[in-house]
Amino acid sequence: MKIKELLQSDRVTVSCEIFPPKAGADISRIDAIVQKIAALHPNFISVTYGAGGSTSKRTLEIATKIQNTYHIPALAHLTCVSSTKEDISSMLDKMKENGIENILALRGDIPQDSDFPSPVQYHYASELIQDIKAQGDFCIGGACYPEGHVECEHKEDDIDFLKRKVDCGCDFLTTQMFFDNNVLYHFLYRVLSKKINVPIVAGVMPVINSRQIKRSCELSGTALPPRFKAIADKFSDKPKAMKQAGIAYATEQIIDLISNGVNHIHLYTMNNPEIAAEIMGNLSAIIRDEEV
Repeated sequence: MKIKELLQSDRVTVSCEIFPPKAGADISRIDAIVQKIAALHPNFISVTYGAGGSTSKRTLEIATKIQNTYHIPALAHLTCVSSTKEDISSMLDKMKENGIENILALRGDIPQDSDFPSPVQYHYASELIQDIKAQGDFCIGGACYPEGHVECEHKEDDIDFLKRKVDCGCDFLTTQMFFDNNVLYHFLYRVLSKKINVPIVAGVMPVINSRQIKRSCELSGTALPPRFKAIADKFSDKPKAMKQAGIAYATEQIIDLISNGVNHIHLYTMNNPEIAAEIMGNLSAIIRDEEV
């Protein structure tokens, strides 16, 4: 099933993200994680590509298993930095063969000391999206940044780049994590003013330890609102309390989003199905209201 079809209704959807183990690592652990997340019945499961495409083969393997074994739509990531155009074409053929029809097209984080982009690589996600569209009947997702991309100096330029992705064939967008819902609401008004009308899925990351907070904010340029910073300062040296507070904060954040008409939620699970289970349990009657 194409994800864009799931996102066309006003029904609340909740999806989860997982990342494959590194090459050479035991894949049995990720099998157990997938099984536990699938048991939560998310609307789809996103499978990352790994830094520099380091897990690309496993991305396809895991995405295929999600669909064939658990009958849940899989969203396979594909990045510009990891492959040549020829590699991408080959991967698209393999996705077709395995029934993968949903792709999240990203530029990807540029590795240090990289000569990216080479003449045989896509420079931007918009180029990748355009070529994926030309090579098959795929549903294509893209990334968006409510606080602006860390490499983009002006937010208006960032919105213009986002419009280019949509014009090239992007069917829906998923946001980078954010901790202040007002940031997202302001962003949604800005994208609508640019006539970006595809569904936007709100990416929420439950933060359960202080190291995770620091690292995540460095990578994404995400700012911590005073309310969340107070939580982190208070409980950073108390792991159980920080975990509980992080789950509570993410739960409240999602309730506010849904209350304000943002019906599509994506959980950055960090391969922790227990955290996803607690949040979805907290929201059980809200996200399954049609069934209650």
